[in-house]
This record gives sequence, C-alpha cells and structure tokens, in this order.
Amino acid sequence: MGHRKKSAPRHGSLAYLPRGRAKRTVGRIRFWPKVEEGPTMLGFMGYKAGMTQIAMIEDKPNSLHLGKEIAHPATVLDVPPIIVFAIRAYTKDQYGLHTYTEAWMKTPPKDFDRALVLPEEFNPDEKLKKIEENIEDIAEFRILTATQPRLAAVPKKKPDISEIKVDGGSIQEQFEYAKGLLGKTVSVTDVFKEGHYMDVIAITKGKGFQGPVKRWGIKLLPRKSRKTKRGVAAIGPWKPPRVLYTVPRAGQMGYHQRTEFNKRILKIGVDGKNVTPKGGFMNYGEVKGTYIIVDGSLPGPAKRLVRLRYPARAPTMMPEVAPNITYISLETMQK
Repeated sequence: MGHRKKSAPRHGSLAYLPRGRAKRTVGRIRFWPKVEEGPTMLGFMGYKAGMTQIAMIEDKPNSLHLGKEIAHPATVLDVPPIIVFAIRAYTKDQYGLHTYTEAWMKTPPKDFDRALVLPEEFNPDEKLKKIEENIEDIAEFRILTATQPRLAAVPKKKPDISEIKVDGGSIQEQFEYAKGLLGKTVSVTDVFKEGHYMDVIAITKGKGFQGPVKRWGIKLLPRKSRKTKRGVAAIGPWKPPRVLYTVPRAGQMGYHQRTEFNKRILKIGVDGKNVTPKGGFMNYGEVKGTYIIVDGSLPGPAKRLVRLRYPARAPTMMPEVAPNITYISLETMQK
C-alpha cells in the first residue's frame, strides 16, 4: 500500500465569508479608479447572452504562442445603449460623500415608472443652475443610467438602474460633460474600446442551500461511517466550546457578488447576427444589436445583468489594440 496523505490544504476561500445571498441582482460598485484622460464615464452595463468559442492570433508579448492561431473560450454580452436620466452631484467631508442635488431629464422614457417612483415635476434647468453656482463645493459627479431591456433578449420591460462615476479633467469639465449627456443614450463604444481591459461586477449563479461536500469540497467519509458520510467528521475541539467559522458547514452557495479584474475586450460589434449561434444562445435567444466579446468566462447565468468598469489595476505589459479574430463559432448549442 502506498503512503496515505494525512492532510490537505483547505478548500474554499475564507475571504468571502459569510456566504450569504446578494441583496440585489444588480452588482454594487464600491470603488471607482482615477483616470488621466478627459472627462468620461467609468462604466457601462450589459446582459450576459452566453459563451462561444473563437480563434485568434495570439498577441501577448511573452506568450509561447505569439503570432500563432489559438482557440479561446469567450463570453458574449448584449449591450444595448443606456439612457442617462439624471446627474447627481456629491459634496465631501471627513465623513465621506453626501448627495448635494440631482438634475433629472424632463421626459423620462417608456417603462421608467416600473423601476422608480417619478417626481411630480421635472425642472432640470433650476437644478443645473444650482450646481453651477456652487461648483466649488462639488467633489464629484455621477450619472444615473438605465438599461433598455426591450432592445435586448431579456424577458422583461423594467429597466435596471445604476450609478456611474464621471472622472478625468476638472470638476467644471466633468459638469459640462455630464450636462451634455443628460437625457441622451450612450453606446458602449463611447466608454470602452476593443483590446482594452475592464473589470466585471456581477452576481454569480445561485445554487441554493448546499452541504459541505459540494460547498467546500471536503472528502466523503468511508462507506462504513456512522450517521453521515457527507459531513465533517469532527467539527472542532472541546475548547473553545463553539464551532469555529473555519469549519466547513452547509449553507447558501452561489448568488454572491463577485468582481473579476482585467477581462479583455476582444471585439465590439453592432450586428448581433455575427455572433448569435444557430437557434440562438441557450436560455437567452438572439443578440439583436450591439455586443461585446469578452475573453474567458464571466460570473452569473444567461440574462444576468453585468456591470462593466474601467480597470482598477490594469496590466501594463499588454497590447492596446484588439487581437485579430479569425473565427467565431456559430454552431448550434441545442444538441
């Protein structure tokens, strides 16, 4: 008989505890990076359509396959234009940011009352004047945006609302930039470019209440074990007289918020027919308009809202231009 391993590294990170369900399906962004270039939005939103396979010419400088054609898994995001319906100005003191005021567009679009209780009257000129007169007190601007689900294949009409920071340039330049966007639609090409990197914030697939074998990857106990085979044999010592948080236990698995850093944008297109497989994406359907192909996988199931953000810690050694994609698989997924 060979040597039997007595111990193993723990499975599952303790950094994410407690593993409870996310409060909302729309991810929350707690950090916005600083940018050097002139005023710009730092984020966007899209819906996950599904995954596909592409072939591209490898362009990573240190890769062993540089210049060769390689196959990559990729995710397709459906990114119809978003509507900028309000500007929010913030002041800052030792306790953090405080909302100073908001300027709303005059006529909110269709379906908007499904998501928000709308003000009785809209007076953007008065609010914009108030901001302009007190511009020296403003610390930063953020714009309130809404998706247009009717332009995607998601089966709902209610728009998803999110706040996106405006950064770059002076506060006055940011104000003029935000004022120019108020009431207009913004395309993903106004924010991100092919070949660039972005961070992705989304809620993972929910898997419900799961036991420690599936949730933490512990070993099954021997066949002759008494009481249970899919549990932890000893959940701790006598002292301290409690179960430690490091012991794998059953509980919620999935439907957690996760941030994935530095996902590369391989392609941005305007005609979804170029990436929609025969019969459509499973559990999603056809991508109708603008889309993004992202290298690798993203959190969440099909139809899940995905928030995109300027990279918080972008790599420095990567090419800035988009790779040469030689093939996008359009084979049917309905086996």
